[in-house]
Amino acid sequence: MAQARRSNGMVTSRGASSPGVFNPGLFDQGLAHHRAGRLAEAEEIYRRILTADGRHADAWHLLGVIAFERGRNEAALNFIGNAIRLDDRQPAYYNNFGNALFELGHPAEAESAYSAALALDPHYAEACSNRGNALRALGRLEDSEAAYRASLRRRPNQPETHNNLGNTLQIMGREAEAEACFRKAVRLRPDYADAHSNLGHALLLRGRFAEAWPEYEWRLRTRQTALSRKLPTPRWTGAPLEGRTLLIHAEQGLGDNLQFCRYATEVAASAGGPVVLEVQAPLVRLMASLAGDMRVVGRSDVLPDHDLHCPLLSLPGVLGLTLETLPPPAPYLSVAPELVAAWTQRLSGRPGLKVGLVWAGGSRPDQPMVEAIDRRRSITLQTMAPLAQAPGVCFVSLQKDGPGQQARTPPAGMALADFTEEMGDFLDTAALIGALDLVISVDTAVAHLAGALGKPVWLLNRFDTCWRWLKDRDDSPWYAGLRQFRQPAPGDWGAVMQAVAAALTSEAAGRRLAA
Repeated sequence: MAQARRSNGMVTSRGASSPGVFNPGLFDQGLAHHRAGRLAEAEEIYRRILTADGRHADAWHLLGVIAFERGRNEAALNFIGNAIRLDDRQPAYYNNFGNALFELGHPAEAESAYSAALALDPHYAEACSNRGNALRALGRLEDSEAAYRASLRRRPNQPETHNNLGNTLQIMGREAEAEACFRKAVRLRPDYADAHSNLGHALLLRGRFAEAWPEYEWRLRTRQTALSRKLPTPRWTGAPLEGRTLLIHAEQGLGDNLQFCRYATEVAASAGGPVVLEVQAPLVRLMASLAGDMRVVGRSDVLPDHDLHCPLLSLPGVLGLTLETLPPPAPYLSVAPELVAAWTQRLSGRPGLKVGLVWAGGSRPDQPMVEAIDRRRSITLQTMAPLAQAPGVCFVSLQKDGPGQQARTPPAGMALADFTEEMGDFLDTAALIGALDLVISVDTAVAHLAGALGKPVWLLNRFDTCWRWLKDRDDSPWYAGLRQFRQPAPGDWGAVMQAVAAALTSEAAGRRLAA
């Protein structure tokens, strides 16, 4: 979900300064440059003021605002902290101090700063809305909703607040209300990329693909998912290539690209020209197994030669896919049989149903809202303890990175093998999955990998599901062998694990009878 960037709340009061030490008109000149976006000129003036009068609180504050606008959040904290020490009665100082804290991944401290701003000015709508963002990141959803609604009572036509309220309502499972908020934000500001993108997600979640894809394209204009480089070639919109080379390039996470790479194959088979698929390095060897005449390359600073380009996640929209016209799900990635056979041999001494486990996604503590999503989707290995009750099951860890260390101390009674140190990339992981009977995973890349390989996968899904798993379904239009076990209420993993344990016991018993 795209969130509105917190605005800066620049002020014109002099704060705790010493009039007469410098030309008072100089500050106004700096402020004029700042408002016009001429940050270098504004910064130079603020620094001149501070050289003459180091106790000019507004100059420290706005120097911090410039640092924030340039992504230098530690410096912003330092500068705005100086302003607060000089004058602790300015609500805008606390608001922008909170903005820098939030960007640094400290939502609790940011919430305190916004509350301090509101204590000084209870009618400060911007601080109230920003506090809603911090509360959402902390998982305090009812308080977040209340903060946004309080902000809208003060300023009812703020598109950012309507957008952010929609994000909170979406997490709470109130999708129709969320959609209405996103539409209100777009009406108030027709070029508001975050709100358009969020509206696209809301429509996709409800299966309204044809209506959603144009809105989903706005993701490419948001700060969170904007492409990190400018491509010199025109965007491909579906016309025949007529011999021209098309670059289809990865975006967002590994799971996104595992899910949508199938459509690059479709384009390569029908577009009438060479296709190059550029993906993250850990995917290159695996995606070489995609069908069709298509070259797969790793992303680097050197662009492959091409005439046209298209982001990978834009392909469904270009192809006009709807929920009703999605092709029947079938495996589209594969592993050399000898690689799978090697793992089958290694696991042959471990009796029972062989089940791979993944309990955590990637953590991004520097991105508070993304980190909040990860906290809702990820669990610990200990949370999976009820699965150990299923007889006749051998578990295999597929969990990489920091959370993978939990495999060293599995729950009591869980027989867990761990070969992840041998997993160099996704082809290695795919070969191991090929030797398993089932994968049980939270919503992360390995779930997509197992589905793309045609392996049965049970998805442990959070209450506020990602759009791709759709609303009110326990299967998936993307993967034939995927079964969803969704939280009945936010944070209720206990009910999920009990349901999975019962299903796993039944599955293992069925395999024993079949043998």
